[in-house]
Amino acid sequence: MPSLLVIQGRDTGARFDLTNLEGPLSIGREIGNLLQLQDNEVSRRHAEIRRVGAAFVLDDLKSSNGTFINNRRVERAELAGGDRLQIGRTVMVYAPDGADEATLGRVDVVATRTDVDGSRIVRSMGNDEVVAAFGSTDTHHDRLAKARSNVQVMYRTALAASHTLDIDELLGRILELVFEWVAADRGCIMLLDPETRQLKTKARRDRHAGAATSMAISRTILDYVLDKREGVLTSDAQDDDRFASGNSIVRTGVREAICVPLQGRYDTVGVIYVDTMVPLAEAMESGQRRFSDEHLKLMIAIGHQAALAVEDTTHYSAMLQSERLAAIGQTIATLSHHIKNILQGIRGGSYLVEMGLDNDDLAVLQKGWDIVRRNQNKISSLVMDMLSFSKEREPDPVPSDLVSLIDDILETVRQRVDEGSVAVHWKRPADLPRLIFDPEGMSRAVLNVVSNALDAVEGRDAPRVDIAAECDTAAGRVRITVTDNGAGMDAETLADIFNLFVSTKGAKGTGLGLTVSRKILQEHGGDITATSSPGQGSRFILEFPLVRETDGQQGTLISAAAP
Repeated sequence: MPSLLVIQGRDTGARFDLTNLEGPLSIGREIGNLLQLQDNEVSRRHAEIRRVGAAFVLDDLKSSNGTFINNRRVERAELAGGDRLQIGRTVMVYAPDGADEATLGRVDVVATRTDVDGSRIVRSMGNDEVVAAFGSTDTHHDRLAKARSNVQVMYRTALAASHTLDIDELLGRILELVFEWVAADRGCIMLLDPETRQLKTKARRDRHAGAATSMAISRTILDYVLDKREGVLTSDAQDDDRFASGNSIVRTGVREAICVPLQGRYDTVGVIYVDTMVPLAEAMESGQRRFSDEHLKLMIAIGHQAALAVEDTTHYSAMLQSERLAAIGQTIATLSHHIKNILQGIRGGSYLVEMGLDNDDLAVLQKGWDIVRRNQNKISSLVMDMLSFSKEREPDPVPSDLVSLIDDILETVRQRVDEGSVAVHWKRPADLPRLIFDPEGMSRAVLNVVSNALDAVEGRDAPRVDIAAECDTAAGRVRITVTDNGAGMDAETLADIFNLFVSTKGAKGTGLGLTVSRKILQEHGGDITATSSPGQGSRFILEFPLVRETDGQQGTLISAAAP
């Protein structure tokens, strides 16, 4: 039997049977996919496999990292026996009829070479091992040991900068690293406000937390560091000619301190400052000072690394904000245009209502009220779609009658059906059992699809919409099929219909309906697929797992891809 066998990745050993595949087999990371892969490099909806005659065809769904067959990136390809399908880090082998597991086991993920090519992996090392290696004391050379120690500091600083997107957390971690390698008593990191250019403290650390006091920093030193973009090491700032005119030096009584700029790619974003609370005379009595030129060099390097991380984080946050604003703008523009059309309809209907009341003309009054009612339904539908799309919700499955649900939907659209003289053929199954699903969500999903079908046949000769429902016990799926004889869609249009704000109705549509319907079906563990051809109408198939009422309130899902 045709199947896919995972031979590499977190799902190694899993087999997915393709024997009873009728609709598309969706492959991706999110729960709604029939073939869900535990792989972070796989897109939420990565690819689909469809049966075309006796063959199976793979389609990439514009995934981020691409889909590969036999190491060749493909957009669409027919699967052949033994093909290696790679999605993210997951590798699967396609086995047609007659292939057995022993045959699949002989597939080489990476070709083996018998000749010596002069290149092989001789050592691998993770981050923890790198840090441990830097911290080794297996050396008799003091200078080499000091260099190794400094490299370890820089390496750990780079790791902190690359793993953190929160600026406050990043700066706190960097200050923590500084205190591990510099014998400072107090320290802080200050950033320049982009608008006022004033320094604001973003992180503060004291070696002895219980003895923390107010920290006075010389304005003279800060201004020098920012203006000159140079790091400063002071052993007795009061005797330093560079700061002879600085009154703040005298007031703070600075002895040993290091202040370095946070110099990024484009500008200085702040400073790192550390100092000691031990008077210089006392430090000299002990035989040496706390800070040296080596500490200053290391602090300057750390400051540069921290500044790059701050810039990257700031730019990333700005990019996210820009994308959010762009999305909000698109949403407002699209919805405002549609709401404006609805309001114009209500205004026109209201005018006829007033005219009918003034002239005591019931016919005009009724016509106006019908227009108002239709537009009220439109605004109600729009609001419900917006709520359904924007709110993450878990389905509330309860025993429900699918036939009665579709009957109610057809009653809801009865007026539109009569006004458009649409022939609606609802093939009511006689043996459909009571099922477990969320009736509110499913009603919304089916209503959107049926309403789209009625829109598609508007103005057509002999407009017709066919609706059917069935339980596929073998596949463990419930299917609702909605078919219309409208104008149909070409392949390019069909590929975009489930994207947000994409509508084939022009000013009449919001582009929310099908997006919301697919979201609801995927929340149920199902999906919606569509087929269409220009001039031949369209067919939509809504699928979700078959769970009978007799299976219990929680239900027993019957998987079509059981190993």
